[in-house]
Amino acid sequence: MINEKRKCSEKANLYHRRDEGLDYNLLDYYDSFYHTTKSLLVLFQVMGVMPIERNKGYTTFRWHSPAILWSYLLFTGETIFVSLVFKSRLDLIMQPGKPFDEYVYGIIFLSILIPHFLLPLVAWSNGAEVVKFKNMWTRYQLKYLQVTGDQIVFHNLECVCNSLCLVSWLVGVVIMIAQYYLQPDMLLWHTFGYYHILAMLNGLVSLWYINTNSMGKVAGRLAVLLNEALLEGSAEKVEDYRDIWVDLSHMLQQFGKAYSGLYACMYLLVPVTTIVATFGCVTEILDHGLSLKEAGLFIIAIYCCILLFIFCNEAYRASNKMGSDFRDILMSIDLNTVDNRIVQEVNMFLIAIQKNPPIMNLNGYTNINRKLLSTTATSVATYLVILMQFRMTLMRNSVLSQRANKTMITEAQLL
Repeated sequence: MINEKRKCSEKANLYHRRDEGLDYNLLDYYDSFYHTTKSLLVLFQVMGVMPIERNKGYTTFRWHSPAILWSYLLFTGETIFVSLVFKSRLDLIMQPGKPFDEYVYGIIFLSILIPHFLLPLVAWSNGAEVVKFKNMWTRYQLKYLQVTGDQIVFHNLECVCNSLCLVSWLVGVVIMIAQYYLQPDMLLWHTFGYYHILAMLNGLVSLWYINTNSMGKVAGRLAVLLNEALLEGSAEKVEDYRDIWVDLSHMLQQFGKAYSGLYACMYLLVPVTTIVATFGCVTEILDHGLSLKEAGLFIIAIYCCILLFIFCNEAYRASNKMGSDFRDILMSIDLNTVDNRIVQEVNMFLIAIQKNPPIMNLNGYTNINRKLLSTTATSVATYLVILMQFRMTLMRNSVLSQRANKTMITEAQLL
């Protein structure tokens, strides 16, 4: 019993304990990815989205750290205000006498608020996995340098990251200010409940783009080195490159696992919002022609489509650079012209790719690629047709009911 408790305690401290066998000054010095993307980490800390802590050469997560205490305080204050906005929006929807269309697309502004309430469940609960991913990035860069002799340097990434942090908030504010002017029932104080949620969604997409793009660039450089090693006939280098390729593939998979809750929440929100916003646009145009109201709904629909496209496309590109590109290089080698050691290493590399496929997935629930994009588009179109059919049925029943009432009135007058 004592041993079991000790094991549980050790596991709980695994991700915020220093490994004294590592040179953390060296790890910190060569951690180019952290130093160039630090602004995004700080943004998520300030917003209370991911309360992890960065120390010299390693990252930690603790349930009683200053970062998470700040998240508790901020989340409590935001929840009180967001709850007031949610209740006000719900009261607007539940007003009697509203047509079916307004009930449907009134759900948009309620659904956008839901991710806030789920934040502790989908984000903080995965803090240990996020720390694991961050430390994998840190240690991988030093290992890459030791194996290849090349230092990983991300040119212009710091400027891109800083710009994305600013744009994440700017886009969220612009979208909600546009809704204030375009939606008749959107009050100004309501918009303040949405800014941080939209900024979080934009920040998550920025984080996804930065990580997948950076891992893709590392994979591209490694592919060049692998091709050179094969041309040189160096089996030792091929073996070493296979080792760091496996680490890179594991890191890609860990990225999806670490942030699975947040991205699953985002992925569920985007199609629902797209369906309802598109339905609102179509019905408003059919009933009243072009107006400012459907312009606001159109902005939301386009915004969601852009988020979904970046999410799926960047995952596909990263997986393709780590999988297909390496497989093509290995398959292009004429095995009859190289020695047996090279043949063995090539076969082992191909087996490693097969056993450790560089596939982006959300902790095993779904794979993120372009196929998911087409599948989601098909689902959105299907539900749009269902909603339009349901709306036509309601309109037909309403017309028939009016005719029946007129007939009854006419007959009563004749009698």
